[in-house]
Amino acid sequence: MDLKVVTEPRIAAPPEGTVVLLIGTRINKFWMVHRWLPVIASMIPMLIELKKNKDHGFLYSRAWFNRTVIMLQYWRSMDDLMRYSHNTEGKHRSMWAWFNRAVRNDGAVGIFHEAYIVDPARMHTVYRNIPVFGIAAATESVPQRVRPPVPGSAEPERA
Repeated sequence: MDLKVVTEPRIAAPPEGTVVLLIGTRINKFWMVHRWLPVIASMIPMLIELKKNKDHGFLYSRAWFNRTVIMLQYWRSMDDLMRYSHNTEGKHRSMWAWFNRAVRNDGAVGIFHEAYIVDPARMHTVYRNIPVFGIAAATESVPQRVRPPVPGSAEPERA
């Protein structure tokens, strides 16, 4: 990933159908390290698997760590995401089976995910004075020549 700060205003230009996946883990019982650490650590082999094979449709990810670990991911399509998550030969499926056997209802660690299909006509992005990030880094960013009109106004603004 290019970490060069981009000063010219840019916007994301993702293809329709791109998926935003917010996935995470919440540590509920810190002292039960043997329960939550494997859940968090299991993401590493999955990311390696995804990055090695572009056919899975995985595009990009960033993570933030605290009591709640959050990973923001971008996928080519919902079909790609579902195909990967249900693939019986992949890392996700074996981790999910382990979680259901070992951790499921003990309350030590919680997991969540939310997946959204992007409609480029109904989204707004801007990147300025930062490295290109998020959906723009996952797909494409283009110079922001004209700002989209503010809802309720007649004219777009010049960037």
